[in-house]
Amino acid sequence: MRDFFKSAKFKILAAVFILLAAFMLRATMSGGLTPITSRVLSAITTPISSVTAGISETVGGAFRHLFQAGELEQENAELEERVRILTQQVAELERYRRENEQLREYLEIKEEHSDFTFVSGSVVGRDASERFYSFAIDAGENAGVEKYDPVITSEGLVGLVSEVGPNYAKVLTILDVTVEAGAYDIRTRDIGTTGGDITLAADGRLRLNMLPRDSGVSQGDLIYTTGYGGTYPRDIAIGEVVEIGTDSSGMGMYAVIEPLADIPAVKDVLVITSFAGQGEQAFD
Repeated sequence: MRDFFKSAKFKILAAVFILLAAFMLRATMSGGLTPITSRVLSAITTPISSVTAGISETVGGAFRHLFQAGELEQENAELEERVRILTQQVAELERYRRENEQLREYLEIKEEHSDFTFVSGSVVGRDASERFYSFAIDAGENAGVEKYDPVITSEGLVGLVSEVGPNYAKVLTILDVTVEAGAYDIRTRDIGTTGGDITLAADGRLRLNMLPRDSGVSQGDLIYTTGYGGTYPRDIAIGEVVEIGTDSSGMGMYAVIEPLADIPAVKDVLVITSFAGQGEQAFD
């Protein structure tokens, strides 16, 4: 547009407009236009009108484009704000859903184990290279969590706290070779000890060791904690027997257990900070 005003065409048009203005001024002073003058003006103004109309349309189109661009930019900004608000609302709804789910799980477990005191926690960190699926949660000393506190979900036993900070805790799972728990078959009442196995851990499984040679444990049986040693409460579900075998000594049996809790994918847990029999060594 700036180039047009500097062009030769614009200068010619300006000269013509000045000439027309002079004719019109003279006509006004003399009381009217002569037929010849009128025809001359008509011959001059007709193409000029066409040119000016084109210029007006071009300029108008440019302004309309600018206004439309501004409107589109405003609409895009409004849509982005709506998307942001909706995304935030979805995140809040998901948080409320998880909190309600945790509360429901808490109440169900509390009905079964009135002596339990809980602290809820969400998984906030995992080591991708950790073969036993240990993780960190967002609850620690400030919430009453202590080292060796048992960790569960509504499905069953997950592991125990191995390290505690002011606002975090690290959890070793029952798949870890360093974690053991007294356990029994709820059907046969045969007693053994759970233990992690490097090979089985890759499939999210563990072993129930030290079963008697004449054990009646079979596939599909459910395994629960005995409470022996005082580290874990009694009667916390651990998993289901999926395989039976004879140990390397040939003197006893073992069972492969599929945990009821989805340990590799667990997102929310409950830490049992106190329970009846905690720290006691005797087994009834």
